[in-house]
Amino acid sequence: MRHYYHNTITAFLNQPLDAIWLQLTAVGRGDLLNTQKQAWAEQIKILKTHLTGFTGDIFFEYSIPRMGKRIDAVLLIDGIVFVVEFKVGSEEFTGADINQVWDYALDLKYFHEESHHLPIIPILVSTNAKENDILLFQYDDQIVRPILSNGDNIATIIRQSQLVFPPTYIDNYLWSISRYAPTPTIIEAAQALYKNHSVKDISRSDADNLTNTSDYIFKVIERAKAEHNKVICFVTGVPGAGKTLVGLNISTQSASKEGVNAVYLSGNGPLVKILVEALTRDKIRQLKEKGEKCTKKEVEQEVKSFIQNVHHFRDACLEGTIIKNGEIVADLEYFRSEKNRDKSYAPIDHIAIFDEAQRAWTKDMTADFMRRKKNRLGFPYSEPEFLISCMDRHKDWALIVCLVGGGQEINTGEAGISEWIASINNHFKDWHVHISSRLTDKEYAEGESLNLLADHPNVYITDELHLAVSLRSFRAEKLSLFVHQLLDMDKEGASETLKELTKYPIVLTRDVKKAKRWIKERARGNERYGIIVSSQAYRLRPLAIDVRVKPDPVHWFLSDREDIRSSYCMEDVVTEFDIQGLELDYTCVVWDGDFRFKHGDWGTYSFVGNKWQNIKKEDRKMYLKNAYRVLLTRARQGMVIVVPHGDLEDHTRKPEYYDSTYKYLKSIGLEEI
Repeated sequence: MRHYYHNTITAFLNQPLDAIWLQLTAVGRGDLLNTQKQAWAEQIKILKTHLTGFTGDIFFEYSIPRMGKRIDAVLLIDGIVFVVEFKVGSEEFTGADINQVWDYALDLKYFHEESHHLPIIPILVSTNAKENDILLFQYDDQIVRPILSNGDNIATIIRQSQLVFPPTYIDNYLWSISRYAPTPTIIEAAQALYKNHSVKDISRSDADNLTNTSDYIFKVIERAKAEHNKVICFVTGVPGAGKTLVGLNISTQSASKEGVNAVYLSGNGPLVKILVEALTRDKIRQLKEKGEKCTKKEVEQEVKSFIQNVHHFRDACLEGTIIKNGEIVADLEYFRSEKNRDKSYAPIDHIAIFDEAQRAWTKDMTADFMRRKKNRLGFPYSEPEFLISCMDRHKDWALIVCLVGGGQEINTGEAGISEWIASINNHFKDWHVHISSRLTDKEYAEGESLNLLADHPNVYITDELHLAVSLRSFRAEKLSLFVHQLLDMDKEGASETLKELTKYPIVLTRDVKKAKRWIKERARGNERYGIIVSSQAYRLRPLAIDVRVKPDPVHWFLSDREDIRSSYCMEDVVTEFDIQGLELDYTCVVWDGDFRFKHGDWGTYSFVGNKWQNIKKEDRKMYLKNAYRVLLTRARQGMVIVVPHGDLEDHTRKPEYYDSTYKYLKSIGLEEI
């Protein structure tokens, strides 16, 4: 439900307090704590006192699905949206509370259709704090900096706001039912899905393919169960389109919707750590709000049952196996032993979702790892083939979902999607294959997917397994296209696309301090920002940027401004390996001499010893180019690119290593700050 209570201000003022309170408690959860009930009673009293003489509408507990929270009160008066957050009993205005009400205002401005063009005034009410001066500082988008109040001057705040923003007629009913089109971060999305929200609740209505893709896969699951088939689905999508969202939706909804175990798997270690920690923290907070006790270990274990590192899943499936005649088979003696009699050769999960499936390891990489780390000599499978074989152990049915990012292989040993297809074609002919129609594009398996599957008997091609709309940057649908053109030397195309990115600032500078200042001036509330660089950017150390220092991604992505380990402090940096699959609101991309514009093409270099060495292997060149592709598509709201000046006295940082790149970016049309 969008809100717990809605009425005209006039009716609200005439309605007995008890009647309003009972309506709120009736709609709210049955397990509400007394503190919440008391807080509502106090909020009602304050607003009844100060809204006399005003006309408009009032809402209590207005839902913000993207954040999984509710605004205490929203007032619609003369076309102005007042967002009111109460801290009953509080004697201070904390930074966290200020950012909370600011976030609510930003959320309405960005994602609530009828609020896009309205002034929004966030008010933080700490009822026991000292009275503050009323400061109406307005941003270009008509959001006012949060006003701090103890509740005694709400009427004055409204009247002063009316002087700044002339009265405008709006249909308050239409506002109340307006389309809400959120674009959550992957962390926000995971939290919402874990609370049993559907992907439809937390995604924009213009991105229906998220729902369509999920629905298609659920139908495949039903058919697989009914017909005892084993099925693999390949889902493609533009960067930021929500592939991970689809995967998390399938894994969280399967237990309730399908009654089966499903697991979301990723080889992206930082992403898994961050998601597990974020979901664990959120679940603990929810339980505490209900007055329930729990331990972090218990909650974390529950979260890990449906989201895991793919390598942990792989290693668990290794248990109780031997290599025989070039194949991996069950060690029957192992499973017959008293100790292991209750264990199963097949995984507990009938559904496995592999995110960034193109990053699975080649046969050589897998064999080398198994020899060095697991003492398994002569390992016969690539990682894709082994993972398919694990799910093939089920006697009845199984489903694999491969979420595929095109042009995002960033590390040596990553097999790409062709290895999955080759494994199916060569060893799993009985599996049904549902593939995205876009898997024939050059960036996926060099466009050879259909040829590779030409002899496979059960192949189904569909548009419903492709996600075409980018959700990462709700301000810039064409960001991925711009980055693609920029990296492919399509200068004219990049220039034209840049002109269309009117709401998404991309600026250029040669000064890191200027870049930091630019970001801090734009970020509001809890909008997250940070510095990201290539893992090969070894000569940024004179700028106090050292890629060899590895920050804890959990602290970097989840901690607040008070924590020096967080991204907000812009002291530690992360690389493409840490940020792939994640996003920030604003990014500062610092460009080093590893990837430099040279004679009309990109020069690719690695820093070895005391000098840059030219990268000659084509796959390593591709990895470096893809690394910058990842870096340049991580920001939701805007980015600043820093190309340093270099130093004539430092042979590793010659100005020529940077100047040509800077000139190329500027020639495209990037504004310099």
